[in-house]
Amino acid sequence: MAPPFQTEFVDAKTVKNWLEAEDAILVDVREAQEHTKARIEAATLNPLSAFDPAAIPVQDEKKIVFHCASGVRCGMAAEQMMQSGHEGTIYRLQGGIQAWHEAGYPILFG
Repeated sequence: MAPPFQTEFVDAKTVKNWLEAEDAILVDVREAQEHTKARIEAATLNPLSAFDPAAIPVQDEKKIVFHCASGVRCGMAAEQMMQSGHEGTIYRLQGGIQAWHEAGYPILFG
């Protein structure tokens, strides 16, 4: 039997609130060149092309939130996380960094 696992989309405002409350870990699964051009300051880079579930700093009390450019690659990363044995919910920033930016939240460029 597979371990309990699910993903949930969450909006940018929810993720921002979780980060401000230090209730979440944000992981950017875009490629390094994308992360270098524009990034969310709180995000840790773990590119999908070399995704390593063991590099995710899992803390029981914190939610894990993946983000990419628009919301697709973070689903693939979540599946890899599940296959590595992670139990629980992986959250996905709906609309990715684009939605974060459109919500008016800060992006670091360059």
